[in-house]
Amino acid sequence: MTATLSGKTLLMDWIARLAAAVIMGQTLFYKFSAAPETIALFEKLGVEPWGRLATGGFELIAVLLLLVPRTAGLGGLLTLGLMGGAIMSHLTVLGIEVEGDGGLLFTMAVVSLVAGAITSWLHRTELPIVGARFAPVEA
Repeated sequence: MTATLSGKTLLMDWIARLAAAVIMGQTLFYKFSAAPETIALFEKLGVEPWGRLATGGFELIAVLLLLVPRTAGLGGLLTLGLMGGAIMSHLTVLGIEVEGDGGLLFTMAVVSLVAGAITSWLHRTELPIVGARFAPVEA
């Protein structure tokens, strides 16, 4: 069952989904092309190269799920997990500012996390296993 969104809610849904998809999508090139700054980041985390490639793979899946209305809720949940991990990495190992970026990577992770949360909430009734718990009760 696909949630029926309309008006401002539908607009907010698409803005959130596109924001997360664009932010994660634009980082894929750097992860898959082994850009030096990305390698340095994942080396600092101690998970280069497998962590970089796995993260890129999961982010690609999240982007694709976000762009398909029927799977947007799952994409939102995957985004929450990925960006939660990214934020924790910044707070514990990397620091807010990485290689003089002024906190840009951290900020993009926070924006993506919020967008993923909005998407997951708007599509909560479509989520496997738990979605039925959020369905409206018919009188």
